[in-house]
Amino acid sequence: MTAVELAGITKRFPGVVANHDIHLSVRQGTVHALVGENGAGKSTLMKILYGMQKPDEGTIAVDGEQVVFSSPADAIARGIGMVHQHFMLADNLTVLENVVLGSEKLYGIGGRARRQILDISKRYGLGVRPDVLVEELGVADRQRVEILKVLYRGARILILDEPTAVLVPQEVNALFANLRELKSEGLSVIFISHKLGEVLSVADEITVIRRGTTVGTAVPSETTPRQLAELMVGSELPTPETAESTVTDKAVIEVEDLTVYASGMVSTGKSSAGLLMDEVKRGSVRRLLDDISFTIHAGEVLGIAGVEGNGQTELIDALIGLKSADSGTIRFLGDDITSLPTRKRREEGIGYIPEDRHRHGLLLEVPLWENRILGHVTEKPNAKGFWLAPKAAQADTRRIVEEYDVRTPGIDVTAASLSGGNQQKLIVGREMSHQPRFLIAAHPTRGVDVGAQAAIWDHIRAARREGLAVLLISADLDELIGLSDTLRVIYNGKLVADADPATITPEELGTAMTGAASGHLENEELAEQAELEEPAETPADAPEDEAR
Repeated sequence: MTAVELAGITKRFPGVVANHDIHLSVRQGTVHALVGENGAGKSTLMKILYGMQKPDEGTIAVDGEQVVFSSPADAIARGIGMVHQHFMLADNLTVLENVVLGSEKLYGIGGRARRQILDISKRYGLGVRPDVLVEELGVADRQRVEILKVLYRGARILILDEPTAVLVPQEVNALFANLRELKSEGLSVIFISHKLGEVLSVADEITVIRRGTTVGTAVPSETTPRQLAELMVGSELPTPETAESTVTDKAVIEVEDLTVYASGMVSTGKSSAGLLMDEVKRGSVRRLLDDISFTIHAGEVLGIAGVEGNGQTELIDALIGLKSADSGTIRFLGDDITSLPTRKRREEGIGYIPEDRHRHGLLLEVPLWENRILGHVTEKPNAKGFWLAPKAAQADTRRIVEEYDVRTPGIDVTAASLSGGNQQKLIVGREMSHQPRFLIAAHPTRGVDVGAQAAIWDHIRAARREGLAVLLISADLDELIGLSDTLRVIYNGKLVADADPATITPEELGTAMTGAASGHLENEELAEQAELEEPAETPADAPEDEAR
């Protein structure tokens, strides 16, 4: 039986056709994957199904009955729920309060609601605790709360947008187990992802969208990741491996004993260092970063692995100058920049690809060429002396759009009109255009398709060969292992483990990220294999014929 069917869906925006004659049929009790390149129209199609936008042409049928949605409330009433990539939870409320918010009429806000939440949690193996504050939950637990929210509202068709983007391998496996429980109860799941290996492992059927229209369907058991990538973007599946080492002995960024305390936890009205230390000694102040030390050299990529919420954001903020260090030092090319403002750090040559492109990377309601200026207002080509140079900035934006394949009808459209992947390509192009000496790259390929992923990796590798030092933070463990020269694991604000990318697996790295392993991580089989593959060294004084 068909749970939902979209036929002939077409949606036009000024200057672009986002969807053209798209067909999608999802069977009841299945996981149906929707894949496609950035800007292919996946998000627009799901917004139409969820009632956030109206199609210009085409029809939607739910359980065989044609429907018209004017708002998400209409879609929810017909049993459709959506879990967005960026979670929509209030940190200062409990799980129960988040779940019932806006749906108080269903089961009230007390005992009945709690029983319903526990019943759903048990039925689908979600393990949700109703009375815990959301701010105390990790990423995987928050995602399960989001899933429970839509189930609480009676959803029988779930749309999951990039659900594994921030999960470690063990958490991905747990999510897939949850999806199997949903399937067994007859629920249908539309699974949107760029991770083709995961798509093939969890989906029952796959629909591929390219350039706004349906180009084919695939059966996972009969399809390889390479075939799926070629169907999506017309090219083979890229790999992040870096073949040669470019690490030099020149230190670019040196971090020593960096400590950051939780803001707002020190008594107000008295901001003295003495009072802070008194509260630290009493244990009333939490360390978000705890004596962090590392050095990144020219030509080196240092990868930081960790479950989100373990200090990565605070580390990024301290390095770029958005958060002050409470103790410790940061040196850039030998100079102490610990107290330098963000603008000075940017002018000195620090690039920044933020982890949240909407909050820290773009102004969504202004044109692309104005976004090209962000973070580099005082630098060429955006400025000439004390004055902005709009024409030069516009010309350079056109170059970035061309070189980084930003899919847009022009540079005067707003950033909000671009897909997430094209927004990311614009940010990467902006940052790399200023030839930084040190690049903070936080989730540089999150939400981008395999083609754009390969292009971003190529730009990072090329800059690395030219001496760029990179701090890479990513939830994609294959990306971390493939691009990094050195790997460190952050847990509860501390660097607790290190690993050689050549001898570590994603599973072992994921174990350390949960706090279950520390120290030096090494896969013995891979380490032995690496030793065997190393060429034997020939003594410098060996006879010439022996050296041959």
